[in-house]
Amino acid sequence: MSAAFTVPPERSADAPPEARGVPRDGVRLLVTRPGRPLRHLVFAGLPGVLRRGDLVVVNDSDTEPAAVDGHRADGRPVVLHVSGPIENEWVVELRTTDGRRVDDGTAGEAVLLPGGVTAFLLAGHPDPRRRTGSRLWRARIPVAGGLPQWLAAFGRPIAYPYLREPRPLDDYRTVFARRDGHGFASAEMPSAARPFTPAVLRRLHRRGVETVALTLHTGVASLEAGEEPLPERYAVPETTAAAVNATRATGGRIIAVGTTVTRALETVADPDGTVHVGAGWTDLVLGPDRPARVVDGLITGWHEPEASHLLLLEAVAGPDLVRRAYAAALDRGYLWHEFGDSCLLLDTARRPH
Repeated sequence: MSAAFTVPPERSADAPPEARGVPRDGVRLLVTRPGRPLRHLVFAGLPGVLRRGDLVVVNDSDTEPAAVDGHRADGRPVVLHVSGPIENEWVVELRTTDGRRVDDGTAGEAVLLPGGVTAFLLAGHPDPRRRTGSRLWRARIPVAGGLPQWLAAFGRPIAYPYLREPRPLDDYRTVFARRDGHGFASAEMPSAARPFTPAVLRRLHRRGVETVALTLHTGVASLEAGEEPLPERYAVPETTAAAVNATRATGGRIIAVGTTVTRALETVADPDGTVHVGAGWTDLVLGPDRPARVVDGLITGWHEPEASHLLLLEAVAGPDLVRRAYAAALDRGYLWHEFGDSCLLLDTARRPH
């Protein structure tokens, strides 16, 4: 965003809405459209904002218990975050027990973990030439039976200091999470979809708004200022690509649930917005030089001012609409982060319907 802003500490949602006596679909929803007044709703009102023929695209990735306690060789405690697989290794992040990044990791260092497991730091990531001081590392973590099974026994969800207490893994799962038990899913919850409930989905269906899924497995979301999104694994199936193209052909809007869905869809989109089947790794970064081609609306949470996600929001809705939404959210007390409130950005001016 061209204008800076500050998020007061009290605007960080420190627990799920259910812990505050609010249902998942009872979080607030700010609706923005060019040239229209802002609307302040609750998320359960989403079906009333969309129209027959629109298509909602969601991310069905599950959330892993990707944080685990350990010790460095000198005995200092550390928390290891597993971001995801890369080739035959793993990308990991080291944090202190109070959530600060570890800046003095070194290639060749061993991190002692529960169950007799050791993580060996190999090289900085994404730049393997970095041998010290990297935030993310490529690591080797030999585990009998595989790392996901070991994390299920010893790990917990990745959490940040603004949470007042640890939360169980089910609090970090969306209604769309596909728990197939194969491979490694998301290091952190695709949180834009958290407010969806079966009741919201039923009301969408009755209104003539269908829902389709794709998969994008997220890495750690704690990007530092100036960092671009890292490559992530995705899969857009044939049924989803066909539904998107059919919706566009009949004048419906494509509503992406989260920056993860937007990134995956735009990765497989032609310049004219036609979407194809695709799977693999995406390194797409949306922004001024690469605006959205297929996504007309974006359901999202609220991001920090230094987050690269803001450029993606602007690529969908334009900087003026994003700036207006954030100013209103700050003025009206919306809550930030994965357990916070929501926003629907609709750029109805970008493509005629």
